[in-house]
Amino acid sequence: MVKEQLLQYIGAGLFFMAVLHTFSTKYFLNLAHRSTRHAGLWHLLGEVEVVFGFWALLLVCAIGLLSDQHKAIDYLEAQNFTEPLFVFVILVMAGTRPVLWTVQEFVSRVANILPFSRQLSLYLLCLTLVPLLGSLITEPAAMTLGALMLRERFYKKAISTRMKYLTLGVLFVNVSIGGVLTPFAAPPVLMVAEKWGWDIAFMSSTFGWKAALAVLMNGLIATLWFKRELLRLPAEEETETSTKMPVPIIAIHILFLALTVLYAHYPVVFLGLFLFFLGFTEAYERYQDRLMLREGLLVAFFLAGLVVLGGMQQWWLQPILAGLNDIVLFFGAMSLTAITDNAALTYLGSLVSGLSDSAKYALVAGAVTGGGLTVIANAPNPAGYAILKECFDESAISPLGLFLSALIPSAVAAFFFLVF
Repeated sequence: MVKEQLLQYIGAGLFFMAVLHTFSTKYFLNLAHRSTRHAGLWHLLGEVEVVFGFWALLLVCAIGLLSDQHKAIDYLEAQNFTEPLFVFVILVMAGTRPVLWTVQEFVSRVANILPFSRQLSLYLLCLTLVPLLGSLITEPAAMTLGALMLRERFYKKAISTRMKYLTLGVLFVNVSIGGVLTPFAAPPVLMVAEKWGWDIAFMSSTFGWKAALAVLMNGLIATLWFKRELLRLPAEEETETSTKMPVPIIAIHILFLALTVLYAHYPVVFLGLFLFFLGFTEAYERYQDRLMLREGLLVAFFLAGLVVLGGMQQWWLQPILAGLNDIVLFFGAMSLTAITDNAALTYLGSLVSGLSDSAKYALVAGAVTGGGLTVIANAPNPAGYAILKECFDESAISPLGLFLSALIPSAVAAFFFLVF
């Protein structure tokens, strides 16, 4: 019993060290530039995607030293790594040229009928329509597509640092709340929907319309805020993704995506599909860009580390969630989400017996509202981070800059979830 309690304390300590580490990655990147002798090590520790995996390794070593290696292996085998594997697969599939071309064509056609300039319309749709599509294609896919489109159309152009951060904050928040129109697309909803009997009708009527209004409001605020800067950007140039893409190629990619979403709970199925998908992309390489395998693996490593560390946090998180009233629970979940994955938070909440319907709503609404505050708050965030970080100074995104940028869109989401 004493040894088990000691491991819990060590697990909590390592978890909070990992959280602090995510706010210190820029320091390690600076060390990498100043120190040539250990530049590789400092650069590794400066990668946000590596942080939780690094501290998870220390936790597993601690379990092995205090108990034995079999205990450490048993702990790892007891964790559920389905979500990291799924995010890896869906990120690679959604980041292919045919899928990106299809979404871009759809967004472009919608942009043509909006009564705004093309730059304003495309920016607005990247921050609203694409996140809402996450309710169908899952949040990781929506994050991947939204980040890729923003990178190609805006981040690679001469936009201000302020616009980069505020756009990122809106994207993260809108993806987090944009997936709640269905019970299968948002990780924090997915963790509780089956147990609490939340179907599509319930999600759309209880959460969905509020989330859609908040997404639209956030997108409009950002578009109006940066209207002058957007209008000064050069006209959109023709890119490789604008060339014609064969319909059968698109259809097969969409089929692979749909089957992966359908079997999202079964790694043995979607990993098998992924291997077939890799073979198909190799056979038709002329229709592909470089697959995002490195980015996907880093994101999966990040999330797997979060799962390993998160498995030791139930002892202090669950009592906190069980002792709060609805309003405090909403803001408590919103705050706790900033330092732990919101899916893990709602899962722990589902273990609390006797939660009222209003408390369940407050927990999930608070968890998705806070899903854009940090890179660890929502499972798809590391995917967006990995895609866009190269567009920031020193290829690093300031955690404080992201947090401050996400406050306004998070407040808008909180308003719609609490008032309506």
